[in-house]
Amino acid sequence: MSSAGVHSTSTSILSDFKEITKMRLAISVVFSSVAGYFLGAETVDFVTVLLLAIGGYLMVGASNAYNQIIERDLDALMNRTKNRPIPAGRMSITSAFIIASLFTILGLVVLYVINPKTAMFGGISIFLYVSIYTPLKTKTPLSVFVGAFPGAIPFMLGWVAASGNFSIEPGTLFMIQFFWQFPHFWAIGWWLYDDYKKGGFFMLPTGKRDKGTAIQVILYTVWTILVSLIPVFGVTGRLYLTPVSGIIILILGLGMLYYALKLYKLKTAEAAKRLMLASVSYITLLQIVYVLDKFIREWI
Repeated sequence: MSSAGVHSTSTSILSDFKEITKMRLAISVVFSSVAGYFLGAETVDFVTVLLLAIGGYLMVGASNAYNQIIERDLDALMNRTKNRPIPAGRMSITSAFIIASLFTILGLVVLYVINPKTAMFGGISIFLYVSIYTPLKTKTPLSVFVGAFPGAIPFMLGWVAASGNFSIEPGTLFMIQFFWQFPHFWAIGWWLYDDYKKGGFFMLPTGKRDKGTAIQVILYTVWTILVSLIPVFGVTGRLYLTPVSGIIILILGLGMLYYALKLYKLKTAEAAKRLMLASVSYITLLQIVYVLDKFIREWI
């Protein structure tokens, strides 16, 4: 084989690896976990940060690979997923299963090295995502509720990795990301409604792109903002947010709410896409503000 052919094959393998593990999603999950660690750590240990990043990526990659094995026939029906490695025929089910299994074992071992509770929550996340959330996606809109549990674990997981304990602080971080999932995934479900319909997925709470769904998006967006502000009141242990940072979080939340209201008004796929992007910006910036707030308070 020529050098050009080898390069092309290597690029294809890397591309399929990124696709089967959903690299961008996995990196965003790692970001959440590391943010949670910085919030919970009294002294930052960068070895633990590295282990958390590696273990987190392995666990998310495993969940996504199992998911794509289970949904391979449905993925072949949808435009956004038909070119994934398994439905496109570039990767066998056996190869994907080996990747998923190795990632699960290695991920659990790496997280266990941090502490047993971190590994336990990582294992729970994979189980809920693969064994309950994935099968329910074609059965009921309640799948989004079930999926919100493993989706909310990463932010919390970082604090548990830092402290070795589950308490009110990681519980609050869990609650923030739990409620955020609803407007985020309903926005995706609205935006990609026609494609999801081809695969038989039920993502919207009413099953339709209608006023009822839009109202629920607004309500859960408001609840997400309120929950995000709880640490300002000093009732969440070591997890505290200064009033100035609370105002920043409120402004970010009102920005997200603006796009939720626009979805209610316009009821278009484009409005849903904008809300989805706004929700991603919100949770990312929120985590950055929380971490900066902590370290600025410690430096002053």
